[in-house]
Amino acid sequence: MTPQDASRANEALCKLAPVIPVLVIDDVAHARPLAEALVAGGLPVLEVTLRTPVALDAIREMAKVEGGVVGAGTLLTPEDVTAAVAAGAKFGVSPGATDRLLDACEAADLPLLAGAATASEAMALLERGYTVQKFFPAEANGGAPALKAIGAPIPKVKFCPTGGVSMKNVGDYLSLKNVLCCGGSWVAPKELMQAGDWDGIVALAREAAALPR
Repeated sequence: MTPQDASRANEALCKLAPVIPVLVIDDVAHARPLAEALVAGGLPVLEVTLRTPVALDAIREMAKVEGGVVGAGTLLTPEDVTAAVAAGAKFGVSPGATDRLLDACEAADLPLLAGAATASEAMALLERGYTVQKFFPAEANGGAPALKAIGAPIPKVKFCPTGGVSMKNVGDYLSLKNVLCCGGSWVAPKELMQAGDWDGIVALAREAAALPR
Protein backbone atom coordinates (compact mmCIF):
# COMPACT_ATOMS: atom_id res chain seq x y z
CA MET A 1 0.00 0.00 0.00
CA THR A 2 1.38 3.38 -0.98
CA PRO A 3 1.11 6.45 1.26
CA GLN A 4 -1.25 7.88 -1.33
CA ASP A 5 -3.48 4.79 -1.09
CA ALA A 6 -3.42 5.01 2.70
CA SER A 7 -4.36 8.69 2.60
CA ARG A 8 -7.31 8.04 0.31
CA ALA A 9 -8.52 5.19 2.51
CA ASN A 10 -8.24 7.26 5.67
CA GLU A 11 -9.95 10.26 4.10
CA ALA A 12 -12.89 8.02 3.22
CA LEU A 13 -12.99 6.71 6.81
CA CYS A 14 -12.79 10.21 8.28
CA LYS A 15 -15.74 11.31 6.17
CA LEU A 16 -18.02 8.58 7.58
CA ALA A 17 -18.66 10.54 10.80
CA PRO A 18 -17.43 13.73 12.47
CA VAL A 19 -15.97 11.80 15.42
CA ILE A 20 -13.85 8.66 15.68
CA PRO A 21 -14.22 7.14 19.16
CA VAL A 22 -10.84 6.54 20.81
CA LEU A 23 -11.42 3.49 22.98
CA VAL A 24 -9.49 2.14 25.97
CA ILE A 25 -11.03 -1.24 26.78
CA ASP A 26 -10.19 -3.07 30.01
CA ASP A 27 -12.83 -5.82 29.78
CA VAL A 28 -13.19 -7.76 26.54
CA ALA A 29 -16.82 -8.45 27.45
CA HIS A 30 -17.49 -4.76 26.80
CA ALA A 31 -16.11 -4.84 23.27
CA ARG A 32 -19.04 -6.09 21.25
CA PRO A 33 -21.87 -4.21 23.02
CA LEU A 34 -19.75 -1.06 22.96
CA ALA A 35 -19.19 -1.36 19.22
CA GLU A 36 -22.89 -2.05 18.66
CA ALA A 37 -23.84 1.02 20.70
CA LEU A 38 -21.44 3.34 18.89
CA VAL A 39 -22.45 2.08 15.44
CA ALA A 40 -26.14 2.39 16.37
CA GLY A 41 -25.46 5.98 17.41
CA GLY A 42 -23.91 6.83 14.05
CA LEU A 43 -20.19 6.44 14.77
CA PRO A 44 -19.04 3.47 12.66
CA VAL A 45 -15.27 4.07 12.72
CA LEU A 46 -13.77 2.75 15.96
CA GLU A 47 -10.19 3.10 17.20
CA VAL A 48 -9.19 0.58 19.86
CA THR A 49 -5.98 1.71 21.52
CA LEU A 50 -3.37 -0.95 22.20
CA ARG A 51 -2.99 0.22 25.79
CA THR A 52 -4.56 -2.71 27.63
CA PRO A 53 -3.89 -6.46 27.68
CA VAL A 54 -7.28 -7.21 26.08
CA ALA A 55 -7.05 -4.66 23.24
CA LEU A 56 -6.34 -7.18 20.47
CA ASP A 57 -9.13 -9.47 21.67
CA ALA A 58 -11.43 -6.44 21.74
CA ILE A 59 -10.57 -5.70 18.11
CA ARG A 60 -11.43 -9.30 17.21
CA GLU A 61 -14.84 -8.98 18.87
CA MET A 62 -15.61 -5.56 17.42
CA ALA A 63 -14.68 -6.72 13.93
CA LYS A 64 -17.74 -8.99 14.06
CA VAL A 65 -20.15 -6.06 14.44
CA GLU A 66 -21.99 -5.25 11.24
CA GLY A 67 -21.58 -1.68 10.06
CA GLY A 68 -18.43 -1.03 12.05
CA VAL A 69 -14.89 -0.35 10.84
CA VAL A 70 -12.40 -1.21 13.56
CA GLY A 71 -8.83 0.02 13.72
CA ALA A 72 -5.91 -0.24 16.13
CA GLY A 73 -4.53 2.81 17.87
CA THR A 74 -1.25 3.43 19.65
CA LEU A 75 0.74 1.53 17.03
CA LEU A 76 4.41 1.96 17.94
CA THR A 77 6.32 -0.92 16.35
CA PRO A 78 6.19 -3.25 13.33
CA GLU A 79 5.20 -6.00 15.77
CA ASP A 80 2.16 -3.94 16.77
CA VAL A 81 1.19 -3.69 13.10
CA THR A 82 1.44 -7.45 12.58
CA ALA A 83 -0.67 -8.15 15.68
CA ALA A 84 -3.27 -5.55 14.75
CA VAL A 85 -3.75 -6.91 11.24
CA ALA A 86 -4.02 -10.46 12.59
CA ALA A 87 -6.73 -9.29 14.98
CA GLY A 88 -8.77 -7.81 12.14
CA ALA A 89 -7.87 -4.11 12.25
CA LYS A 90 -8.78 -2.27 9.05
CA PHE A 91 -6.72 0.83 9.78
CA GLY A 92 -4.02 1.96 12.18
CA VAL A 93 -3.38 5.07 14.24
CA SER A 94 -0.10 6.15 15.80
CA PRO A 95 0.86 9.04 18.10
CA GLY A 96 3.79 9.88 15.83
CA ALA A 97 5.64 8.34 12.92
CA THR A 98 8.88 6.49 12.29
CA ASP A 99 10.21 5.05 9.06
CA ARG A 100 10.03 1.49 10.49
CA LEU A 101 6.39 1.93 11.45
CA LEU A 102 5.45 3.48 8.11
CA ASP A 103 7.31 0.73 6.23
CA ALA A 104 5.49 -1.95 8.23
CA CYS A 105 2.04 -0.47 7.62
CA GLU A 106 2.69 -0.04 3.90
CA ALA A 107 3.95 -3.63 3.63
CA ALA A 108 0.90 -4.92 5.55
CA ASP A 109 -1.59 -2.87 3.47
CA LEU A 110 -2.78 -1.18 6.67
CA PRO A 111 -3.79 2.48 6.16
CA LEU A 112 -1.98 4.44 8.86
CA LEU A 113 -3.24 7.67 10.36
CA ALA A 114 0.15 8.84 11.54
CA GLY A 115 0.54 11.53 14.17
CA ALA A 116 2.16 14.92 13.68
CA ALA A 117 2.49 17.69 16.27
CA THR A 118 4.53 20.29 14.37
CA ALA A 119 4.80 21.78 10.91
CA SER A 120 8.07 19.90 10.35
CA GLU A 121 6.48 16.55 11.24
CA ALA A 122 3.52 17.26 8.98
CA MET A 123 5.90 18.22 6.16
CA ALA A 124 7.96 15.04 6.63
CA LEU A 125 4.84 12.87 6.33
CA LEU A 126 3.63 14.90 3.36
CA GLU A 127 7.01 14.45 1.68
CA ARG A 128 6.48 10.70 1.93
CA GLY A 129 2.99 11.03 0.48
CA TYR A 130 0.70 11.17 3.53
CA THR A 131 -1.90 13.88 2.99
CA VAL A 132 -4.17 12.72 5.83
CA GLN A 133 -2.63 12.85 9.30
CA LYS A 134 -3.48 12.87 12.99
CA PHE A 135 -2.77 16.08 14.93
CA PHE A 136 -1.70 14.88 18.37
CA PRO A 137 -1.85 15.81 21.18
CA ALA A 138 -4.18 18.48 19.88
CA GLU A 139 -5.00 20.59 22.91
CA ALA A 140 -1.49 20.37 24.38
CA ASN A 141 -0.09 21.63 21.08
CA GLY A 142 -2.17 24.77 20.94
CA GLY A 143 -5.57 23.43 19.96
CA ALA A 144 -7.62 24.63 17.04
CA PRO A 145 -5.74 27.96 16.64
CA ALA A 146 -2.44 26.08 16.21
CA LEU A 147 -3.93 23.65 13.71
CA LYS A 148 -5.43 26.51 11.74
CA ALA A 149 -2.03 28.20 11.65
CA ILE A 150 -0.32 25.01 10.44
CA GLY A 151 -2.94 24.62 7.75
CA ALA A 152 -2.27 28.00 6.17
CA PRO A 153 1.18 27.11 4.71
CA ILE A 154 0.46 23.37 4.39
CA PRO A 155 -2.99 23.27 2.76
CA LYS A 156 -2.45 19.83 1.16
CA VAL A 157 -2.66 18.06 4.53
CA LYS A 158 -5.97 17.25 6.21
CA PHE A 159 -6.07 16.26 9.87
CA CYS A 160 -7.90 14.28 12.50
CA PRO A 161 -7.08 16.11 15.74
CA THR A 162 -7.00 13.91 18.84
CA GLY A 163 -5.98 14.48 22.43
CA GLY A 164 -8.01 16.70 24.73
CA VAL A 165 -10.88 16.98 22.24
CA SER A 166 -14.31 17.06 23.91
CA MET A 167 -17.85 18.21 23.24
CA LYS A 168 -16.78 21.61 24.59
CA ASN A 169 -14.16 22.26 21.91
CA VAL A 170 -14.86 19.77 19.09
CA GLY A 171 -16.79 22.40 17.15
CA ASP A 172 -13.70 24.63 17.04
CA TYR A 173 -11.77 21.87 15.29
CA LEU A 174 -14.54 20.74 12.95
CA SER A 175 -14.95 24.31 11.69
CA LEU A 176 -11.40 24.31 10.28
CA LYS A 177 -10.87 23.73 6.56
CA ASN A 178 -8.02 21.30 7.20
CA VAL A 179 -9.97 19.05 9.60
CA LEU A 180 -11.81 15.98 8.31
CA CYS A 181 -12.99 14.65 11.68
CA CYS A 182 -11.89 14.46 15.31
CA GLY A 183 -10.88 11.63 17.60
CA GLY A 184 -12.27 11.56 21.11
CA SER A 185 -12.85 9.31 24.09
CA TRP A 186 -15.77 11.20 25.62
CA VAL A 187 -18.33 9.15 23.65
CA ALA A 188 -17.39 6.00 25.59
CA PRO A 189 -16.74 6.98 29.22
CA LYS A 190 -15.38 4.26 31.46
CA GLU A 191 -18.16 4.65 34.01
CA LEU A 192 -20.86 3.94 31.40
CA MET A 193 -18.98 0.91 30.11
CA GLN A 194 -18.54 -0.48 33.61
CA ALA A 195 -22.24 0.07 34.31
CA GLY A 196 -23.26 -1.56 31.04
CA ASP A 197 -25.17 1.60 30.12
CA TRP A 198 -25.08 1.02 26.38
CA ASP A 199 -28.14 3.24 25.81
CA GLY A 200 -26.20 6.08 27.40
CA ILE A 201 -23.34 5.49 24.97
CA VAL A 202 -25.79 5.38 22.04
CA ALA A 203 -27.04 8.81 23.14
CA LEU A 204 -23.52 10.24 23.34
CA ALA A 205 -22.71 8.79 19.92
CA ARG A 206 -25.83 10.33 18.38
CA GLU A 207 -24.90 13.72 19.80
CA ALA A 208 -21.41 13.45 18.30
CA ALA A 209 -22.65 12.08 14.97
CA ALA A 210 -24.94 15.10 14.57
CA LEU A 211 -22.11 17.64 14.88
CA PRO A 212 -21.84 19.97 11.87
CA ARG A 213 -18.65 20.09 9.83
